[in-house]
Amino acid sequence: MRSSYIYGIGICLLAFILLSACSFEGYKFNGASIDYTKTKTIQIADFPIRSSYVWGPMASIFNNKMQNIFVSQTKLTQVNRNGDLKIEGEITRYDQRNKSVSSEGYSAQTELSMTVNVRFTNNANHNQDFERQFTANATYETSQSLSSVQEELVTQMATDIAEQIFNATMANW
Repeated sequence: MRSSYIYGIGICLLAFILLSACSFEGYKFNGASIDYTKTKTIQIADFPIRSSYVWGPMASIFNNKMQNIFVSQTKLTQVNRNGDLKIEGEITRYDQRNKSVSSEGYSAQTELSMTVNVRFTNNANHNQDFERQFTANATYETSQSLSSVQEELVTQMATDIAEQIFNATMANW
């Protein structure tokens, strides 16, 4: 009985030593894989609205979401220029369309869509550079006015796109 107790303590001690020896400095459990010895700064430019349909607060909501996700999920320092990583782009599309029709022939649901064009530059590894578009959609009942749901839906789409961009740039998916 005593030998199995000592054996169990030995296994726990060995596991602790092995885990202590491993360095998690370059990896976070949110999916980001960053070598902080080579990559210390990130430059995130404001994304202007370049779509034909515009809702004024959309750019600031999106830009705040972009800043927040990188601040909360990495140890990168945000800089205004010469970042090790650089993310820039523009909001290229914001529109709505009928998604479904009621039995009376009227629109029952409307879908909002937001598309952002992103240019990513990794100055430590230019093989990871890309230019890509990211899109998110949100649906609301046509019985609601767009003005009553717009802020919530734009915030939801901005969060979704910021997460897509984060995953594409930090997790190398």
